[in-house]
Amino acid sequence: MSIVLGTAVAAVGLATSMASAAPVSKDGPPFPYKDCLAATKAKGESPSYGKWHCDQLVKKGWVKPNS
Repeated sequence: MSIVLGTAVAAVGLATSMASAAPVSKDGPPFPYKDCLAATKAKGESPSYGKWHCDQLVKKGWVKPNS
């Protein structure tokens, strides 16, 4: 039972960290790519990880593709 609980907690933590990189805007998604990069930098992510993170959010439709 503790393994299932631990897995659930890890999954929620990962989902929360992915969602928290998306910048807050009253317009709602999709957010501009440059704002996503700025949010990942402010969160302390490395530039390469921040780019990967924003690319993942583009795939989910939360961020506009970099033009």
